[in-house]
Amino acid sequence: MERKKLLIVDDQAGIRILLTEVFGAEGYETFQAANGKDALAIVREHSPDLVLLDMKIPGMDGLEILKQIKEIDRDIKVIMMTAYGELDIIRQATELGALMNFTKPFDIDELRLAVNAQLNGGPSSSVYTAGNRAGPEG
Repeated sequence: MERKKLLIVDDQAGIRILLTEVFGAEGYETFQAANGKDALAIVREHSPDLVLLDMKIPGMDGLEILKQIKEIDRDIKVIMMTAYGELDIIRQATELGALMNFTKPFDIDELRLAVNAQLNGGPSSSVYTAGNRAGPEG
């Protein structure tokens, strides 16, 4: 079975390294990018199943990257990460197709659960319902 691919886009190396370790241990094939240009190149070449995308990236901001990811492939799932509780930006990201937003500093376990739910066919509306592990066979 092919491993699910996860792209981590953040300009902070420490966060990229942490998330790469966490999701690598979960069995995902991980890619990292520090900016929008690299992120979009990885999206085109490797077509990740899910992108963890930081909102504030020098150069091309998260909303622009999100917009371009969705132009390349509408089916790629995107979870936004932001250090700010900027509701207008979060709303715009949702309108552009982001599934959810995590505010930094985020709980790594919550993020891990959300990613696992998205990539393993969990219903996106009930990401936080623990205990409901049996899903429709697919």
